[in-house]
Amino acid sequence: MRYSHSVCLATLTLTMLVASAGVEVRAQDASATADAATDRARHTVKMLDDIYKTAVVLITDKYVNDESDFPAGGAAIALFNAVGEKGWHQVRLLDVTGDPYESANVAKDAFEKQAVTKIREGAAFVEEVESSDGKKYFRAMTPVPVVMAKCVLCHPHYADAKPGEAIGAISYKLPMDP
Repeated sequence: MRYSHSVCLATLTLTMLVASAGVEVRAQDASATADAATDRARHTVKMLDDIYKTAVVLITDKYVNDESDFPAGGAAIALFNAVGEKGWHQVRLLDVTGDPYESANVAKDAFEKQAVTKIREGAAFVEEVESSDGKKYFRAMTPVPVVMAKCVLCHPHYADAKPGEAIGAISYKLPMDP
């Protein structure tokens, strides 16, 4: 059976279209996978942020009654260190006022420095995906405002903070799944 030149050309064209559509679909799938990984990481940070902040408020409410009590911020830092040592993710409590309670609680890298600026300007969530040593990480920062009168028992220098004003932030660095 002989095929005409136009049938062969049409078949070749159709094959090329199908092949190019396959490449395009794979490219979209890779992009969708990256977006899905970012969405999962963002969701995880928001969940962790809610858990950590709820714990600090509960500890402050139930166990901090005067200046001699162990501060909830100190408990959070101990928890954050344990989480990091176990390799789950890195999380730090930072000052955003410029007058840190502890000198270690300041922005250390480029992401943290620019995120602190954005938190001071009122941002509720700052995020970035970065690569380091061949791995991808989801970076995020959320504000920590004074939310109850007991907060100033341990942080009297924050007594003049306006309601809802960020005095601190939580910085997250999570390894991303491929």
